[in-house]
Amino acid sequence: MTDAYLDSPPLTDEQRAVVAQPWDARVLVTAGAGAGKTHTLVRRLDALCGDEDPDQALEAAEILVLTFSRAAARELRERISRHGERARRVRARTFDSWAYEVLLQAHPDGEWGSVGFDERIAAATRAVEKGALEIGDTVPPAHVVIDEVQDLLGGRRELVEALLDRYQDRCGFTVVGDAAQSVYGFQIADLDERADETGRFFDWLRCSYPDDLVELRLTRNFRAITAEARVALAHGPRLQRIADPDAAGALYDELRDLLLDPANGTGDLGDEFTLDGLRDLSDTCAVLTRDNRQALVVSGLLHAHGVEHRLRRPLEDRPVPYWVAELLRRTEATGLAEDRFRALLTEIPLPFEPNTDALWTVLRRIARGAGRGVLDLDRLRRAVADGRFPDEAADPDAARIVVSTVHRAKGLEFDRVIVLSPPTVAELHKRHKDDLDLPSEARALYVAMTRARHDLYHAPAPELPHFRSTGHQKGGRRFVGSWRSYDRFGIVTEAGDVCRDDPPGHETDALATQTYLLERVRPGQKVVLRRRHDVPLGETQSPPYVLLHEGREIGETSRAFREDLFRVQKVSRTWDPWWPDEIHDLWIDTLETVTGSTAAGANAGLGDRGLWIAPRITGIGRYRRADDNEEKSA
Repeated sequence: MTDAYLDSPPLTDEQRAVVAQPWDARVLVTAGAGAGKTHTLVRRLDALCGDEDPDQALEAAEILVLTFSRAAARELRERISRHGERARRVRARTFDSWAYEVLLQAHPDGEWGSVGFDERIAAATRAVEKGALEIGDTVPPAHVVIDEVQDLLGGRRELVEALLDRYQDRCGFTVVGDAAQSVYGFQIADLDERADETGRFFDWLRCSYPDDLVELRLTRNFRAITAEARVALAHGPRLQRIADPDAAGALYDELRDLLLDPANGTGDLGDEFTLDGLRDLSDTCAVLTRDNRQALVVSGLLHAHGVEHRLRRPLEDRPVPYWVAELLRRTEATGLAEDRFRALLTEIPLPFEPNTDALWTVLRRIARGAGRGVLDLDRLRRAVADGRFPDEAADPDAARIVVSTVHRAKGLEFDRVIVLSPPTVAELHKRHKDDLDLPSEARALYVAMTRARHDLYHAPAPELPHFRSTGHQKGGRRFVGSWRSYDRFGIVTEAGDVCRDDPPGHETDALATQTYLLERVRPGQKVVLRRRHDVPLGETQSPPYVLLHEGREIGETSRAFREDLFRVQKVSRTWDPWWPDEIHDLWIDTLETVTGSTAAGANAGLGDRGLWIAPRITGIGRYRRADDNEEKSA
């Protein structure tokens, strides 16, 4: 193995030790923040595919690479494409997409697209245990590669353990993790169970492979260039072992003091000086928040002051790009040749230069036509409808400024990072009482402080409105109220709030609306929801609301939104809900391809594909009455 990769950094001795392990080795790599994990994994995959001994080299199909998020899978694929010589055909997949493939292999008639994530993972675990990877021509993996294994908790941990356990006699693995960055324990509500899960996969590996587990470390940091960016790194080893709440609290305080050094302050995010600095920024920058509430408030503040940015979505949320619907609308053919695909794509307005070679290759993989070099458009439509649109074909994330929770930013890096000032330990105790997990709080703060390449800043956390929820169950709609139980001032929007059952403008001119969306509507632009009339559309629904962009209707609210608005406004059984005339402080998140019935598309004059473009909105919507120009606020 040589280091003859022209634009790829040479391997360190620690990285070379990982890369050089044989294909059947069981390798656990502990790697700190910014230690070049992805670079090492790409070179490891190259080595697995191109060993000088033909008997030791693996085919790409024999290597299973699993990641936690679509973003991580996409980044690894891009790195392989740029820097891999022999591993170009290796596919990185999320746990969910791989579990879906396993279930289709084991139970091809199952409706797995409509099953929830946890149920799919559990069903895939049972299928693996029963030999689903040995059905027909399927070949079990010879080597498994997984990054961020410190976050293997619950069902995903059981899936990986079932896989490695069943094929322990013929399967090697390379797993990489850092216990100091284990921040997803909050997904397990019970604190005792959460503590038991933390580090459990590491313990399972050491107990399952006591004699042949190869443990290696990557200790050098390649991310942090300045002393400011490196300030938290020395605390990583202590965080890997910490479990005692008192010790975790002391370490949290140390990290907090380092972050809040006066030299690192930026001032309030609403200050004009700070805002001008963000507007003029040419580097990448992340504003990292402790939770989704802070992220929504910061995003709304930046939108209101004209600062272009992107609010990072949940890791599993990946909208299908709008160009897919437009591509299919521009042809009535059932198949598309490569030349025609390229020509149509150049006609669609895009904010970036697409890599048509890569897109064609990816789409052909899921929608290969009967003819040579033909894309089957019916198969492409079904892939979109079933939630199987490939992540490699998603639009690139080109925003310079990102607003994100710490958890959604894990694994990413930025030139500059602004961390909202964290609360003190005493404040955490007051907020969380018996539910406080201080080790997790310390690890999350460490993750936030180790995302920066150059500059690490802190800014005061903004004052939050009084968020409440329609229920304590997961998925309850959040709204803005006050300490009075009956106050309602606004509602937090969600991804499915714009109707997908019918095309935007279907009652007037859907085709003109599609053109308007393509030519005039952009992420970050302001929109308003306006009540169409006073009559609720059902006993447990609000009246309909239309989505307006510069006074033009570009969509209407979904049934899910109307039902949630009813729950928010129906304060009690005896309370007659009132419906706001308008809902403001909303913004375009993105334009996306959505699927509906073929009849709905045909009736609207958009052909019989059942695909069209729809806007997705974001923000903390504030209620207004028509006779009151002043915004209702808490």
